[in-house]
Order: sequence, then C-alpha cells, then structure tokens
Amino acid sequence: MHVVISGQVQGVGFRQSATQIAKSFPVAGWVKNLPSGNVEIVAEGTKSACSDFLASIRDRMFEYISDVECQWTEPTNEFETFEIQY
Repeated sequence: MHVVISGQVQGVGFRQSATQIAKSFPVAGWVKNLPSGNVEIVAEGTKSACSDFLASIRDRMFEYISDVECQWTEPTNEFETFEIQY
C-alpha cells in the first residue's frame, strides 16, 4: 500500500504516531516527511491489516489530515519492521 497524506501533517508527531500504530498490526514498511509538506507511507501486510492500520491513523490523527491518497501495490516483502525514514 502506498499512501500520501496531506494536511498539517508535519511537526505534529505524525510519523511517530504512525510508527506506534503500526505496532498494533501485522504490517511492515516506512513513513517519511516529503518536501511538499505531505507524509508518505509504504506498508505491506494483508489488505485487511493495511486497511485497519490506515483507518487507525485516520482516527487518531484526523484533525491534521485534509486528504488521503491510497494506492494498493503488490507486496515486495522487503520490509521486516515499520520505521521512520529520514
């Protein structure tokens, strides 16, 4: 799953929250800030786990999110954990 989230999503603990939320789901991948001010997430797992993970991010960080663009991609199985990329 490839996601770009826009809104006031930088400087508010968004990446840390996403990483914390990921620990509750069988997902792996990363989250990072983009120069545009958006946040990008790549997550792999079952479609159900990824959907629930994204829903939890939306629930917890809803006041900072103005838009979510989500594209489903084939898993590459290259990730073992979920982490912040810089």
